[in-house]
Amino acid sequence: MFNHLTTTFLHKLFTVAAALLLLAGPLAAQTTLLMAEEPGCMWCARWNSEISAIYPKTGEGAAAPLRRINIQDPLPADIDLARRVNFTPTFVLLVDGVERNRIEGYPGEDFFWGLLGRMLDQEGIMYETGGDDKEN
Repeated sequence: MFNHLTTTFLHKLFTVAAALLLLAGPLAAQTTLLMAEEPGCMWCARWNSEISAIYPKTGEGAAAPLRRINIQDPLPADIDLARRVNFTPTFVLLVDGVERNRIEGYPGEDFFWGLLGRMLDQEGIMYETGGDDKEN
C-alpha cells in the first residue's frame, strides 16, 4: 500500500517529531500563589493595601499569578493542600494545584517579598527580579 518513498518520508517525519518533543522537555508546570483569606482579616486588608495592586506587575506575580479563596468556603477540588489553612492570610505556592510551600500570616511588605522569592527559588521557579518594580 505504501511505497518505499512514502515509508521513508513517514519514518523521517516521526523521527523529527520525536526529537522536537525531547528537546522541548516537559511541559511547564502551572504555578499559582494561593491567598487564603476571610472577611474581617486586618492583615489581609494590609496586604491588599500594600501589595495587591503591584503584585501582578512583578516578576513574582508573573511567575505565580494570585488566586484567592475564602477559608470559610469549601476548598476547590483542583487544590491539594498539605494541611488545612488555619490563619489568614496564608499564601500557598501551588505547582499544578499541589502545595509546595506556604507563608502563614503577613509579615509586612519587605519580609513578604523575601519569603516569596525564597519559596520560588526553592522550587526552581524562574522569575524576573527588578527591585524597582515593587515601588509604588
